[in-house]
Amino acid sequence: MDSYTLPYTFSQRAQQLTSSTIREILKVTERPEIISFAGGLPAPDGFPVDVINQAYDTVLANSGRSALQYGPTEGYAPLRAWVAEDLKRVGASVDADEVLIVSGSQQALDMLGKLFIDPGSKVLVEAPSYLGAIQSFSLFEPSYQAVPTDDGGLIPAGLTNDVAAGARFIYVLPNFQNPTGLTLSLERRQALVERCAALQVPIIEDDPYGDLRYAGTAQPGLLGLGRAVGATVIRLGSFSKVLAPGLRLGYIVAPRPIISKLVQIKQATDLHTATLTQMAVYETVKTGFLTEHLPKVRDIYKAQCGYMLDAMDEHFPATVSWTRPEGGMFIWVTLPSHIDGTELLARAIARNVAFVPGAPFFAGAHPQTNTLRLSFVTVPEARIREGIAILGALIKES
Repeated sequence: MDSYTLPYTFSQRAQQLTSSTIREILKVTERPEIISFAGGLPAPDGFPVDVINQAYDTVLANSGRSALQYGPTEGYAPLRAWVAEDLKRVGASVDADEVLIVSGSQQALDMLGKLFIDPGSKVLVEAPSYLGAIQSFSLFEPSYQAVPTDDGGLIPAGLTNDVAAGARFIYVLPNFQNPTGLTLSLERRQALVERCAALQVPIIEDDPYGDLRYAGTAQPGLLGLGRAVGATVIRLGSFSKVLAPGLRLGYIVAPRPIISKLVQIKQATDLHTATLTQMAVYETVKTGFLTEHLPKVRDIYKAQCGYMLDAMDEHFPATVSWTRPEGGMFIWVTLPSHIDGTELLARAIARNVAFVPGAPFFAGAHPQTNTLRLSFVTVPEARIREGIAILGALIKES
């Protein structure tokens, strides 16, 4: 097969595509003996199966023909209005026509890449940043510029004139960042939006985890803070973590000129997000269901996070440091400088434990190879403690 001449030619863009590191690791974790801290999957115990089932039944019974028909590219109007109203919780005042419903946040990232990135365009990212965003943006051949970070996340002062010059946007995850689990403080949020307003750099605020806070104090979103000082903020939201990822439903909130152009891009992509799904989700959330549902989900995540942190305190050596998230799904681990996360993974899989090495989360050159990401959400307590004990022993052996 190696000598077989293909009767077709892929585009240069397609030839540059690579598989997601996490998805490749997840193939290994399908083996039942593997204790997997790799996938960023929501807890299935938090999926409101019966409620969603009833919502689909109600929509099909009452509005079946319209639910099964083509819909507007912008999205189902009542759901867009609900999103606009819901954003008041994070300090943002927006109109429904500033909301575009999309087929999951990953589609939003792809569409924003199409909108803003030409080959060689400068894109600003945190270091580390969300691997799915890096993978999506890279398809359009940007030039990445990392903005400095520390134990408090992104450092707004690092957004200097030279760093920002010519940048198409800065991509940030202010709440329980993937992969670090860190949350940007109010002081840094304010400094970031003021700096971006002055430098005229749009902000893409990706916030899939914001409703999963189980410690600390909630912070206002960048969208509301940015609008108060004249910054352009594009906010991404998702129903994947608050309801279920299988719904593949998310949204973009942005100024009207940006939404208008994104609508044209979506028309060329998939016409519109599934009408039936949008109507069922609206049926689910319209009467305040999330207010009673989310505390139960947060309790699950809080307990799972506590199990892992307790086990790390017990089994990891003092030469290792890690984050203590106030919400979300991830803990970021920094190993002694001589330990490579990818090499550690190979040894861990031999002992039936999996995680994600940290290097792929760094866009461009100079990744921190002595790092790794742990996800605690879908692993039972006993397996968390067993897996962390094994990891701790492997680190000590190094």
